[in-house]
Amino acid sequence: MGMNHKGRLLNIGIACFGSHGGSGVIATELGKALARLGHRVHFLSPQLPFRLQQAEFMENLFYHEVEQFHYDVFPAPMLGLDLASHIAKVIRQEALDLIHAHYIVPHAIVAALARLVTKNSRTKLITTVHGTDVTLVGRTTSFYELSQWALEQSDAVTAVSSWLAQRAEKGFALNSPPTVIYNFVDCSRFRPGSRRLPRECFALPHEKILLHVSNFRPVKRVRDVVGTFNIVRKSVPAKLILIGDGPERAHAEKLANRLKISQDTIFLGKYPNIEDFYSLADALILPSEYESFGMAALEAMASGVPVVGTAGSGLSEVVEHGKTGFLCPVGDVRAMAEAVTQIFTDRELASKMGRAGRLRAQRLFSERRIIRQYLDLYYEIVGLAALADSQPEVSWPMD
Repeated sequence: MGMNHKGRLLNIGIACFGSHGGSGVIATELGKALARLGHRVHFLSPQLPFRLQQAEFMENLFYHEVEQFHYDVFPAPMLGLDLASHIAKVIRQEALDLIHAHYIVPHAIVAALARLVTKNSRTKLITTVHGTDVTLVGRTTSFYELSQWALEQSDAVTAVSSWLAQRAEKGFALNSPPTVIYNFVDCSRFRPGSRRLPRECFALPHEKILLHVSNFRPVKRVRDVVGTFNIVRKSVPAKLILIGDGPERAHAEKLANRLKISQDTIFLGKYPNIEDFYSLADALILPSEYESFGMAALEAMASGVPVVGTAGSGLSEVVEHGKTGFLCPVGDVRAMAEAVTQIFTDRELASKMGRAGRLRAQRLFSERRIIRQYLDLYYEIVGLAALADSQPEVSWPMD
């Protein structure tokens, strides 16, 4: 069953990071999906987004490389000004209907500046806040006023969870809360039984596999992952696989050595085809201080994998406690260990949670559902809603 969205095809600029971070991943997948629907999509980034490197060729999908200016008198890279100048040029050359900026710093700020420079009020600006641009970076004295200004300049602001929307509204004194549009997952890519890696490479047949996926920042509390696993393996034979990299990795490795569990703990670093490991896992652990959304949890759920995480943030909007996994107090390693052990030892519970997680991902967070919400917002902001019924239909590929 396909999804149809009627309306004039749009000319869209997407300003985003090109790295492995969550905001860049969502922005890239959004752009690819919009291009498949026939819209012209222009990526505005200083580096080719890594998810585009693996994408199929589409004649209506473009990457505009930012020309960076270097001069000895400048003590630091001029990325912000380079990007603003670049976006202004693309606005003029491509007559963009809208720019969708992912992350306030620098993308929303420089997009708003570029629009002022071009004196172009026709090109609309939508800003999506993703997390640390609200909770950390945008709140610093260095960027607060600029971030607040960029949000005020935006024709629409969206947030990836209600939890984050509330913090953005309060933190930046917005007149109204951002529109909540959740992150999405490709349920055809992340699905149960899509195993391509031999499980025996990582665990013996009688061993369970606990998976952790993150950027290894302090907020992810990776040492809690190791501490939880240390308790679990005392009662259940298991292996821990950690995917990602960042400043906390060395600390987590030292803790595993100190606890003498290094032989059962596998640090794999960054891995592009992450779905390969969800299909091996018996549970995902995400013990973060907070999550603005929790993409790893959603990918696990779509793959039929129960999730053990922490309560009180955006993760509570993704994981349904007691149904698709368990949510524990932040820092309560023993409670998380008990939750993981329960999933590992109760096959019926694990299977039930896996099925419920898959259904929840399909029902609330599917790519087609979320893309439709973004498109509805685009048409409303651009002022084309009244044209919808007179325009040709665009079909949506199946999940």
